[in-house]
Amino acid sequence: MVTGTVKWYNEQKGYGFIQPDAGGKDVFVHVTAVQRAGLNSLADGQKISYELETDRRTGRESAVNLQVQ
Repeated sequence: MVTGTVKWYNEQKGYGFIQPDAGGKDVFVHVTAVQRAGLNSLADGQKISYELETDRRTGRESAVNLQVQ
């Protein structure tokens, strides 16, 4: 699992971005991943661990299997 900090999350738009602790580009996180983790929302600055998943259609990576630290 990778760890990072929620850069921002917009509950109304249903997505946000996580800044990886190891550096590199920000990781997209969708509301469905948040809900699957049993969470209602994410808070800016919240520490989180996650796995990366590549979308088969777009080739873009997103965070899944979220766990609050």
